[in-house]
Amino acid sequence: MLNLSSSECDPYRTFDRDSKKAHCDARYLGRLENHRFGIWERQVHRRAFLAAGGRTAVATLAAATGGSNLLFARDRTPSSDALEQRIADVIAAFDAQGNHRTGTPVDNASAEWLARQVQQLGAEPELEPFTLNRVDPQSCYLRIADRRIDGVPLFDATFTDGEGVRGRLGPLGSDAEIGLAETVPVTLGDPLIGQAALAEVRRSRHKAVVLLTRGSQPGLFLLNAGSFSKPIGPPTVQVSSIESEWLKEQAQQRAEATLVAHVSRTAAQAFNVAVKIAGSNPALAPLVFMAPRSGWWQCASEQGSRLACWLEAIRILATGRPARDAFFVALSGHELGFLGIDAYLKRRGELVKRAHMWIFFGSDIGAPGQPNLIHASDDELEQWAVRAMEKEGLAVNAKERHGSAARGEARAVQQGGGRFVTLVCGSDLYHNVTDRWPEALDVATLARYASAFANGALEVAKQQS
Repeated sequence: MLNLSSSECDPYRTFDRDSKKAHCDARYLGRLENHRFGIWERQVHRRAFLAAGGRTAVATLAAATGGSNLLFARDRTPSSDALEQRIADVIAAFDAQGNHRTGTPVDNASAEWLARQVQQLGAEPELEPFTLNRVDPQSCYLRIADRRIDGVPLFDATFTDGEGVRGRLGPLGSDAEIGLAETVPVTLGDPLIGQAALAEVRRSRHKAVVLLTRGSQPGLFLLNAGSFSKPIGPPTVQVSSIESEWLKEQAQQRAEATLVAHVSRTAAQAFNVAVKIAGSNPALAPLVFMAPRSGWWQCASEQGSRLACWLEAIRILATGRPARDAFFVALSGHELGFLGIDAYLKRRGELVKRAHMWIFFGSDIGAPGQPNLIHASDDELEQWAVRAMEKEGLAVNAKERHGSAARGEARAVQQGGGRFVTLVCGSDLYHNVTDRWPEALDVATLARYASAFANGALEVAKQQS
């Protein structure tokens, strides 16, 4: 059994607030943001929810359910209450585990926890390992005069030594040694909107870059490391947008600064959780369900909501006597260039085209008051998703063009010529430290999505042709 209480200094772990130990930089920054935006008090309430169990939170959130993605109200039944309770329990446990960064003790212990959830549903999981050279931040900050701003390194850029880079701070593209750049908030309709700005950072000739991260509210919104296996660009430290005004003033004045993005590398192992539910007719094209499970911070909505849908699909198909085989995978490596899907497909590459469809559970499913979007590879799968959602009283708010670039790990399926359908919802907390249970989720709406896709998939799994 892996130890959740490892003393390894991981800057994304949750430390005891009363600890005498020095906090790592990013954890300090997360606490600073929580204080400034009044979230600490809500965290105290969340601990009370967890201590009492998930049911109180479910009742509270269900009472507030309502939004543009609901076609009609649904009468509460014992089965819907039970589903909401299961979801609440899963996400509360996932949140409480800590920060789910790939290949860390928390991530690996979470894989074992998820495997136990699968076993309790009557299916047999397998932990499939893959290796990585894990990045462990040691000291990451920008210092100007007597002021230090803590941050998080860009995990797929280069890094500095412990002394860092010294020089003038100036706008990106200037002649200053340290450039100042700013990201663009990710949107539901355009998740790749910030790629152009990031590419400019990577091409820059600065010795180092400070990257102000923007979201729908002030704060630190971390970027995924799409080039983790082949790092590129100058050392880059991501900092909260609350520092935007002051840093832009310093850049205009070409203030002298020191940037440190010092990390260590650790040979590590991470795990995908794989499951197969055998159908009565293995000659039929199978179904595949995938859900990323690793990420920045606790990622309760981003990844917890996916896992809730994934587990409900396992529960329904495990007892549903499907004709088709059904494969399930919960993927680590999501924030690091999708390492997990590469490892999964290396073991079963023929599955991409052989599958009848891949169902990709996207991020933040059922986030409070947020619209949804579906992206299918063809009309047939799009219409299937629409019908499945309508049966649960869910409207489709947006549809992506079939040929558009697929999101996340579904891109590997698309590039391999496979058929897929993705469900994703918007979020104000994407990649932010405040993506926590229970505030970031609407359990009643999430339960509708989980039921829609699980029962819709069972109908397809029972088809004999």
